[in-house]
Amino acid sequence: MAQRVAVVGGGVLGASTAARLAAGGAEVTLLTESTLASGASGRSLSWLNSAGPYREEYRRLRLLGLERYRALPDGGAHVRFDGGLHWGDGARDAFTRQQQVGYPAEWLSPEDVAGRVPGVDPAAVAAEGAVLNPDEGWVDLPSLVGQLVGDLTTAGGEVRTGAGRCEPVVRGGRVVGVRGGDGAVHAGDAVVLATGAAVPAALAELGVPVPDATSLALLVRTAPVDTPLHAVLNTPRVALRPAPGGGLVLDAAWSEEEVVARDDGTFEVRDATVAGLLREASHVLAGRPLLTAASWGAGRKPIPGDGQPVVGAVPGVDGLHVAFTHSGATLGLVVGELLAEEVLTGEPSSLLATFRVDRFG
Repeated sequence: MAQRVAVVGGGVLGASTAARLAAGGAEVTLLTESTLASGASGRSLSWLNSAGPYREEYRRLRLLGLERYRALPDGGAHVRFDGGLHWGDGARDAFTRQQQVGYPAEWLSPEDVAGRVPGVDPAAVAAEGAVLNPDEGWVDLPSLVGQLVGDLTTAGGEVRTGAGRCEPVVRGGRVVGVRGGDGAVHAGDAVVLATGAAVPAALAELGVPVPDATSLALLVRTAPVDTPLHAVLNTPRVALRPAPGGGLVLDAAWSEEEVVARDDGTFEVRDATVAGLLREASHVLAGRPLLTAASWGAGRKPIPGDGQPVVGAVPGVDGLHVAFTHSGATLGLVVGELLAEEVLTGEPSSLLATFRVDRFG
């Protein structure tokens, strides 16, 4: 059993794993380069679902992830299960596929949408209709990270923000701790890397290949708006959901393509891109309210090369474990639980068997 564990990464995967480790009796230090939820967890639409064309093992893991959210104790995290609505290309095929695997789904006409999903302009819905997934929802990841970190510290764990770029320290084929940005080494019998898009590069330095399909992300948060919308919307030109405080959060594939990554590691977002997202969101809402941007966040979106999660022990480096996935919101709680159990007991979980690092050779 690992007595001292250093967890690197202040997003949902790192916080979830750290909290579960501390609850299991480990001496845990959570380190993050900047502030908590300052990376991908702070700019995620955080749609909770298992709606895609996933292979069975991945679909099952996502469904377990949804169950963990429904069982989450109250503690400050904003989690809602008010359904998800999708229309546009592929919606009918998605509905058929979801029916085949038993995923709760209903097909609605635009007129049906008006009565079932408050806040949506039925005139914006595709003429053929839309698929409603009543069991889907969303989570505000910064508030969830706050709750998990509270659980961690209550259990005796330590949190070190502003630790700079952290890297595992390996001696004789075994991890012995983490070196922070100031050069200080934080000792550990085990280390968990949950640093999002930085994971593939960190493993490459250790000679461990993990294909990387990381892309850019942009999330816009609006000022409070008067709308009865509660569901998550996925439409041809914008995806959006409610947010704590009365605003909305918005993203879209086309807007991400307009983000420019600068050589110094920062990102350029044009005013026209933000304005376009606000306009597209207004067009799908009843009454077409005027939306204004309160803030936006741009950065890298972690995506493994084959689209599947990468979770578990790192081959060739005893004591080193990793969590790297695109679906951090849906999987955040269940992956933290399963990975912590593996670290504490040394016993691999069968639920993670197809998501191991060594599948890449």
